[in-house]
Amino acid sequence: MSEGEKQAILDLPAHASQVAPNIDFVRLDHTTDHACIVVQGLVGRFEQTFDGNRQITALHLPGDAADLHSVVQPKARSALHTLTTTTILRVPHAALRSVAANHPAVAEAFWRDCVIDAAILSQWVVNVGRRDARGRVAHLVCEMAVRYKAVRPEQEFFFDFPVTQAQIGDMMGLTPVHINRVLKALREEELLTLSKSRVHVMNWTGLKYAGEFTAEYLQADTGPEESLRLVAPHR
Repeated sequence: MSEGEKQAILDLPAHASQVAPNIDFVRLDHTTDHACIVVQGLVGRFEQTFDGNRQITALHLPGDAADLHSVVQPKARSALHTLTTTTILRVPHAALRSVAANHPAVAEAFWRDCVIDAAILSQWVVNVGRRDARGRVAHLVCEMAVRYKAVRPEQEFFFDFPVTQAQIGDMMGLTPVHINRVLKALREEELLTLSKSRVHVMNWTGLKYAGEFTAEYLQADTGPEESLRLVAPHR
């Protein structure tokens, strides 16, 4: 985008707020007049059964527009929930429509964002529906490694992932006990460790194989494969 287009985005009106952990800040079936951008923290998008059981269907990291699709579908079909203390920017739909109408490149960027969002959702469906527990968790960690690298390149294969085993269970459709067993097995295989909300990927090649992971759906400009050689040997 041109400098003018970038400035148009920076000039968007926005209301910043800090939200405590475990808060539904966009509720199911509620109508909104704004979209939420994650500035800091971690957000889960979820669906819910009639009896209250939740399935997290996507994670949103700093820099993500968690519900950009709400510009054209204001009634929330998915809810947004803070997994940690989170800072969000609420940007009015009217302002987003205006900047997209006046700047075609910005409109295309919004469109691409929604395409990537849909691609992630598709991968999560395959992950929960067709992979075993080990593959599900491996795929999740691979995705987070690539996405966190885009936010904080210096972290590489050591990144903060402040979630509980119960929350991972809600992402993977597994019980916390099962998640605990899977993490223990992956640690014993020397593929990864998750300790005190921090992930260390010890064997990127092996973890990708375990999770059948390819990063193309994320449309990341660069992947971590090359830089891994600097921090850990291939096996």
